[in-house]
Amino acid sequence: MESGPAVFAGAAFTLFGAGLLWWTGARTVHRAPVAYGVSPAISFALATVFGTAFVVLGVWCFGRI
Repeated sequence: MESGPAVFAGAAFTLFGAGLLWWTGARTVHRAPVAYGVSPAISFALATVFGTAFVVLGVWCFGRI
């Protein structure tokens, strides 16, 4: 019964984190800004940190099943 929310949360966190990392990488390869109005280095670093954190959190949720 409790594995349902863990699967949903794990999938949501992992997909969002992977999407954020993919989008950040694509924007960086094309030399486009990751976030408008923010320093490129800071926006890249924050997006990478949060994307990685969401993937790790999703994997942790899958491990709780």
